Amino acid sequence: MPLVVPGIHTSLTGDEKTAWIDKLLGKTLTDTTSNEVSFAKKDLPAGHRVLKPDSMATRDYIEDRMNIHVDDEGTVRDVRFG
Repeated sequence: MPLVVPGIHTSLTGDEKTAWIDKLLGKTLTDTTSNEVSFAKKDLPAGHRVLKPDSMATRDYIEDRMNIHVDDEGTVRDVRFG
Protein backbone atom coordinates (compact mmCIF):
# COMPACT_ATOMS: atom_id res chain seq x y z
CA MET A 1 0.00 0.00 0.00
CA PRO A 2 1.51 3.38 -1.01
CA LEU A 3 2.18 6.08 1.53
CA VAL A 4 -0.51 8.78 1.35
CA VAL A 5 0.52 12.26 2.43
CA PRO A 6 -2.24 14.91 2.59
CA GLY A 7 -1.71 17.75 0.11
CA ILE A 8 0.79 15.80 -2.00
CA HIS A 9 -0.49 14.52 -5.33
CA THR A 10 0.56 13.84 -8.87
CA SER A 11 0.62 17.02 -10.89
CA LEU A 12 0.79 15.35 -14.30
CA THR A 13 -2.22 13.43 -15.58
CA GLY A 14 -1.99 10.46 -17.93
CA ASP A 15 -3.01 12.69 -20.84
CA GLU A 16 -0.27 15.21 -19.99
CA LYS A 17 2.32 12.45 -19.83
CA THR A 18 1.20 11.13 -23.22
CA ALA A 19 1.38 14.67 -24.63
CA TRP A 20 5.02 15.00 -23.45
CA ILE A 21 5.91 11.69 -25.05
CA ASP A 22 4.32 12.82 -28.33
CA LYS A 23 6.17 16.18 -28.16
CA LEU A 24 9.61 14.68 -27.54
CA LEU A 25 10.02 11.31 -29.27
CA GLY A 26 12.34 11.54 -32.27
CA LYS A 27 13.36 15.16 -31.61
CA THR A 28 16.85 16.35 -30.76
CA LEU A 29 17.26 18.21 -27.48
CA THR A 30 18.89 21.63 -27.86
CA ASP A 31 19.66 24.49 -25.49
CA THR A 32 17.47 27.13 -27.14
CA THR A 33 15.43 26.04 -30.18
CA SER A 34 12.06 24.28 -30.37
CA ASN A 35 10.68 23.40 -33.81
CA GLU A 36 9.48 20.34 -35.74
CA VAL A 37 12.82 18.48 -35.34
CA SER A 38 14.18 19.83 -32.04
CA PHE A 39 13.04 20.71 -28.53
CA ALA A 40 14.63 23.26 -26.20
CA LYS A 41 15.74 21.96 -22.81
CA LYS A 42 14.57 25.24 -21.24
CA ASP A 43 10.97 24.30 -22.17
CA LEU A 44 11.05 20.99 -20.27
CA PRO A 45 9.23 20.74 -16.93
CA ALA A 46 11.24 21.25 -13.75
CA GLY A 47 11.14 17.57 -12.73
CA HIS A 48 13.14 16.04 -15.56
CA ARG A 49 16.48 14.42 -16.25
CA VAL A 50 18.16 13.60 -19.52
CA LEU A 51 19.79 10.17 -19.63
CA LYS A 52 22.40 9.38 -22.25
CA PRO A 53 23.41 5.81 -23.16
CA ASP A 54 25.32 4.17 -20.32
CA SER A 55 24.66 7.08 -17.94
CA MET A 56 24.13 6.32 -14.28
CA ALA A 57 20.81 7.20 -12.62
CA THR A 58 19.38 6.77 -9.17
CA ARG A 59 16.63 4.18 -8.87
CA ASP A 60 14.44 6.20 -6.53
CA TYR A 61 10.85 6.55 -7.72
CA ILE A 62 9.49 10.08 -8.14
CA GLU A 63 6.12 9.78 -9.85
CA ASP A 64 6.24 13.07 -11.78
CA ARG A 65 9.92 12.97 -12.74
CA MET A 66 10.34 12.83 -16.50
CA ASN A 67 13.22 10.59 -17.61
CA ILE A 68 14.23 11.47 -21.14
CA HIS A 69 16.43 8.82 -22.78
CA VAL A 70 18.53 10.11 -25.67
CA ASP A 71 20.96 8.44 -28.05
CA ASP A 72 24.56 9.57 -28.64
CA GLU A 73 23.38 12.31 -31.01
CA GLY A 74 20.90 13.73 -28.47
CA THR A 75 17.76 12.39 -30.18
CA VAL A 76 14.98 11.37 -27.79
CA ARG A 77 14.42 7.60 -27.98
CA ASP A 78 12.23 7.05 -24.92
CA VAL A 79 10.35 9.05 -22.28
CA ARG A 80 9.37 7.49 -18.96
CA PHE A 81 8.00 8.81 -15.71
CA GLY A 82 9.00 7.79 -12.22
